Amino acid sequence: MPRMSEGRTVVLGLGNPLMGDDGLGLAVLGRLQEEWNVPGVEFVDGGTWGMNLLPLVEESTHLLLLDAIRSGDPPGTLVEWERDQLPRYLSLKLSPHQIDLREVLALAEWRGTMPEEIAAIGLSPRDVVMTTSLSPEVGAGLDLVMKAALRRLERWGYGAERKAALVDA
Repeated sequence: MPRMSEGRTVVLGLGNPLMGDDGLGLAVLGRLQEEWNVPGVEFVDGGTWGMNLLPLVEESTHLLLLDAIRSGDPPGTLVEWERDQLPRYLSLKLSPHQIDLREVLALAEWRGTMPEEIAAIGLSPRDVVMTTSLSPEVGAGLDLVMKAALRRLERWGYGAERKAALVDA
């Protein structure tokens, strides 16, 4: 396994759980927190914080964004984008929080404080409408996103261990 990364590593769940599939990032973040111990990694509910995320972004060396990603793929398709693909991610506006995230990342880039490593993982959404439930396609893909996030953290040097209560079950 690679050596644990130096600096601050943050997994940032984004979205609005009141807007259907836009709540994906927070749903995956919740599952990760409930089911896995990942020493040295901070899990943060970014919800719709907007510009308040700037200090968190600037203080991170590794940033993993969990979010619904409108990629043009069928609903429920796993999407993993690297730093150089993020402008595309941010230009395909899914919901109002992405406007703020675009501004946060642009400001961090301008100030020279972007994390060394940054990636976005999510699913292509079906429904971004006023509802508290994920579409069947997106709900069925939660494990895909969680496993992809754990693989990314492992590449960055972090080991994940299933929480004891879940191992015994």
